[in-house]
Amino acid sequence: MMRLPWFEYRAPRSVAEAARILAGEGPGAMLVAGGTDLLPNMKRRHQSPSTLVALRGVDELKAVANGAGLQLGAGLTLTEVVDTPAVRERYTGLWQAAAQVATPHLRNMGTLGGNVCLDTRCTYYNQSYEWRKAIDFCLKKDGETCWVATASKRCVAVSSTDTAPALIALDAKARLASVGGTREIAIADLYRNDGIDFLARKPEELLSAILLPEANGWRSCYWKLRRRGSFDFPVLGVAAAAKLAADGTVEAARIALGAVASRPFLVPKAGEALVGRKLDDAAIGEVAGAVASRAKPMDNADMNLYWRKEVVSAFTTYALRELRGDDMRAERLRTARQALAA
Repeated sequence: MMRLPWFEYRAPRSVAEAARILAGEGPGAMLVAGGTDLLPNMKRRHQSPSTLVALRGVDELKAVANGAGLQLGAGLTLTEVVDTPAVRERYTGLWQAAAQVATPHLRNMGTLGGNVCLDTRCTYYNQSYEWRKAIDFCLKKDGETCWVATASKRCVAVSSTDTAPALIALDAKARLASVGGTREIAIADLYRNDGIDFLARKPEELLSAILLPEANGWRSCYWKLRRRGSFDFPVLGVAAAAKLAADGTVEAARIALGAVASRPFLVPKAGEALVGRKLDDAAIGEVAGAVASRAKPMDNADMNLYWRKEVVSAFTTYALRELRGDDMRAERLRTARQALAA
């Protein structure tokens, strides 16, 4: 039986109180909301914080506010995000991404902020302590060698968040709070391409809200590849957003990839290549190939890495066809086992 290590438990009632605790406890403190990823990691001794700062009692983190766009509290469960009408109606890509995270039970516990800040994953890291000890551990935790790329000086554990690529495509921002105040950064800038040091969030900061810009005619979607239609982490995520003129000409577009690097990232040239064109098969094929060229999956997740790279083009094509208005329900049922029609 895997047991949790000993820790002190703190339960603040406000963002300000949580920030004070983080500042006072230092790097030994970790935030926990739903705990769907952190607590299993603690049992496997991936993390052993001296203090857990629980955020479930902070009502500020569960707020939904309209205004210049949409503000979603980081403490909203993924189920609450899926059930928010404004998300489904105006930010379909985020709705589809949140709806495909894990299982209903885990979405009822896991939070939007937790998924955005999800730990990176690797075949050699996400194992029991005894398993990892048998291989002399790995570069991400307790060891000195990256068993995926033994000559690498950098951990190549992969980002497995579903919501982040969708938020990047939607040009969303993150609000980070600390005792010194708040700051806002683009979601795309929240990540580093490093499997260990993968977040630009400072240790004393907590993610308090996600800020989505006005939809203003933008449409978006998210396509996920995984072995099973539920539970599994992504081995590929493709998020696309576009603003189309009345005649179907693309005025602006953004395409982001997830699960093919240690961070989710925007493919800016792909979006730029669509501007001024219609989403015809020729344009879609050209851009899908360009997106696929940026995918560099490693052999540290489910399924064959060469095949995972090959299907990037197909999934980008699905996403752009959906933005064009094609009926993609049959393809979604085949690849995701879900219709996910907004």
